[in-house]
Amino acid sequence: MAIQNTPNAQTITVTDNRTGTTITIPITNNSIPATAFKALKTVPALSGDSIDTNDTSNGLRVFDPAFLNTAAISSKITFIDGDRGFLMHRGYPIEQLASKSDFLETAYLLIYGVLPDKKQDDTWRYEIMHHTALAEDVMKVISSMRYDSHPMSVFITAIAAMGAFAPEANPALQGRDLYTANADVMNKNIIRILGKAGTVAAASMRVRMNRPFIPPRSDYSYCENLLYMMDSHSEAEGYKPDQRLVKALDILFILHADHEMNCSTATMTHVGSSLVDPYSAIAAAAAALYGPLHGGANEAVIRMIERIGSVEAVPEFLEKVKRKEELLFGFGHRVYRNTDPRSKIIREVAEMVFEACGREPLIEVATALRDAALKDEFFVKRRLYPNVDFWSGLIYKAMGFPLDFFPILFAVPRVAGWLAHWKQLLDHGNGKIWRPRQIYVGEGLRDYVPIEKREERKVENHADGVLMLPHYQSKRRLGAKL
Repeated sequence: MAIQNTPNAQTITVTDNRTGTTITIPITNNSIPATAFKALKTVPALSGDSIDTNDTSNGLRVFDPAFLNTAAISSKITFIDGDRGFLMHRGYPIEQLASKSDFLETAYLLIYGVLPDKKQDDTWRYEIMHHTALAEDVMKVISSMRYDSHPMSVFITAIAAMGAFAPEANPALQGRDLYTANADVMNKNIIRILGKAGTVAAASMRVRMNRPFIPPRSDYSYCENLLYMMDSHSEAEGYKPDQRLVKALDILFILHADHEMNCSTATMTHVGSSLVDPYSAIAAAAAALYGPLHGGANEAVIRMIERIGSVEAVPEFLEKVKRKEELLFGFGHRVYRNTDPRSKIIREVAEMVFEACGREPLIEVATALRDAALKDEFFVKRRLYPNVDFWSGLIYKAMGFPLDFFPILFAVPRVAGWLAHWKQLLDHGNGKIWRPRQIYVGEGLRDYVPIEKREERKVENHADGVLMLPHYQSKRRLGAKL
């Protein structure tokens, strides 16, 4: 592959050594269209069954497992410079938004591309806070969940249920262009989802506490209302959350509102490309966030620090990490190669929370771990710096949230980012459903063999096939068959 170095040449020239074919591909925004490689075709290498499993005749494919270097969309929402440790939303640095904005204003910025003027800001806040109540039937769905259900399971179920109770918002019932041709319908459901996400989160907390649901208050701010619904003993109590905690949670929500094309956001846009309703797409994105490699990272940090136990045990733990006997959570990032700019802000938020709730005992171990890792060439060389998950878990623990509630506190603000990318996709996308290619490496063509003529396979473990599962409650019935 040869790159033309002439000053005005924004192209790349590729020669297929199999055929000698040369193509010139335009470079736009430091990217090239993957479909250009379809022009590189060769004679199929057919197997004995005359099937070209490599699909050679349709051109060269680009293989990129886990999307390590694949851009699936052009976006105006969020920019990350991983080498500099820089993050901005719609052109505004995250540091400015965290210090000068609040969550609802940042949500408006993400979704609509501009900071709202006074009139728009007032309307936005009024509509969001007056669309916080859940339908009684949705509340019944939430209350039917077990008290020990994971809060994210409750959240995903409730968001999906909200779509079931809103048939007027379903393109499958109202027509495929429901959101692409009706900005008012899109805006209404953006407001409804953002407003109700916090209520769903609070309800999932109340279920596990076996306490009655507390209706939302439209006269409170977004994060103030969330803390009120979770912590109030009753409506009559007149409980008002500590404003230091309200401010801390609001900053954390800004930091978690969007982070470019990550796993859950890619899920949102992928599912959204089918033109399904936004409730279903949000539920799918939340399911992606539920995974321990995504939204569960800050929970893993706390478990790791608890396992370390003391400042004195930090050196030995890091040595075990080097020997691959332990995993180091909360350090490094798929995108950031220097530092996570959010981690600097969140460290300041921690002091605000400690002032209100008391100092989290694990902070001494966390600080010792951070300091030791930043001085160790092994971790510095690999660019393993503390990320946002390293500190956020400590803050949430100090605020009294149970570990399995941490992903909920990630999901609620990220709803704003998911909706922003969904809106951008429908407003400016090419209208095509997302469908990645695959490379088939399986069996060639073969004939079906009737079961009585198949050779017996020895299955010794579940990796080889299906073994009998333990049926503790029906041993008496199964006894004769075992």
